[in-house]
Amino acid sequence: MADIKTFYLPDLGEGLPDATIVEWHVKEGDYIKLDAPLCSMETAKAVVDVPSPYTGKVTKLHGAAGDIIETGSALAEFEPDPNAKQRAEAESTGHHHGPKKGVGSATADAHKVVASDEGGEIDDNGKPEREDEGTVVGAMISGSHVHVEQASSVGGVKAVPAVRALAKKLKVDLTRVHPTGADGVVTLQDVKNAAANGTAALGAAPARAVPASAGRHLAPELPQPEPARTATSLAGKPVRTAPPSVHASGQPEQLKGVRRNMARVMAEAHANVVPTSLVDDADLHAWIGKQDITARLIRSIVVACKTVPAMNAWFDGKNLTRTLHPHVDIGIAVDTDDGLFVPALRNADVLDGAGVRAAIKRLRSQVEDRSIPASELSGYTISLSNFGMFAGRYATPVVVPPTVAIIGAGKLSHDVVAVIGGIEVHRRMPLSVTFDHRAVTGGEAARFLKAMMDDLALPN
Repeated sequence: MADIKTFYLPDLGEGLPDATIVEWHVKEGDYIKLDAPLCSMETAKAVVDVPSPYTGKVTKLHGAAGDIIETGSALAEFEPDPNAKQRAEAESTGHHHGPKKGVGSATADAHKVVASDEGGEIDDNGKPEREDEGTVVGAMISGSHVHVEQASSVGGVKAVPAVRALAKKLKVDLTRVHPTGADGVVTLQDVKNAAANGTAALGAAPARAVPASAGRHLAPELPQPEPARTATSLAGKPVRTAPPSVHASGQPEQLKGVRRNMARVMAEAHANVVPTSLVDDADLHAWIGKQDITARLIRSIVVACKTVPAMNAWFDGKNLTRTLHPHVDIGIAVDTDDGLFVPALRNADVLDGAGVRAAIKRLRSQVEDRSIPASELSGYTISLSNFGMFAGRYATPVVVPPTVAIIGAGKLSHDVVAVIGGIEVHRRMPLSVTFDHRAVTGGEAARFLKAMMDDLALPN
């Protein structure tokens, strides 16, 4: 009987409980070599290629494009080639091999209770340890459930977020791409082919309509318009209005990738942080000439962090410990169609205005084309949400542990202010500071906000 090996989805280096299959690079029955691309998986932060852990025949694939696979669940099965060189179990490759030790611990035994990522405990008593075959990165989470779902349909095009991101990067119009995936789903290869042959470039002239003389069998079936909604029946009598749920349409869509992770992070933050907010307006009336508003805002945060170090800190609510940081790494909230990214502006305390602008431009570009490294999406010491570039004056943004504070910058306005001897119209920036009251006092937050306002009030 052939020796069949099961490969379980590894933690792809981000500590997330699942990932979405974007595209398989092989099919069942194919022969694959060690470390050759097995499939592309989308996590909350990037699309990564998962290498094959064996040289041999692929006997089974668990899931299709668009399916969500839990970390630690079966991803593929192999029949290793007995004549080919395989990776030794103890060979150092930068990954972890061998039996699963338990969640959150590398040395857990069969009788030890270890913590899970979802809270509570996992009791391994009475359960045999499963052997993790092949490449495993980090600690594994036990599970075998596969969420089967279809790619989301936007604008009449079915595609996963990673495909849409690639199309945006390559300037490909997805509505003009011929889908080859199951159920009319556009794949990564479809987008690459369209970009290579130039048949679906953005801004190109629309495809020529098929003449009526070409035959009725070629004419597309046009959707029938829905009857107009009125408050009266055809007989002119009042119509009883049914509850909205009766006429609700659409199919529930499973959150994936960035939005799925955002939902988890926001729920965890809401459950674990004690948030309090302070708001005020920074007066920019003294500014001389045109200035970079974002650079000035970043500088004011740095100044305030130096004035009140307690705001530039991490807090461990479980152990009640606080870590103050000598450097300032600011997490910049970036809104995208796929969800919220928070890349880190590293060493903001040593950057000048030009350096800040260049760094933010680079981060935004990497976020848009999904090329930003996972390491750049964590480890910041304080956060900024510059929502005012769209709308809104004040907010209560969410503090995400382990940070203890987030600044919200609202939409600039010209306000009437009282001055000695009369009134004047000043340009002002609304500021909101939300902080974790377990780690920061109200006085510290107020002094932080004042330091920001004082720096923003300077002429340049």
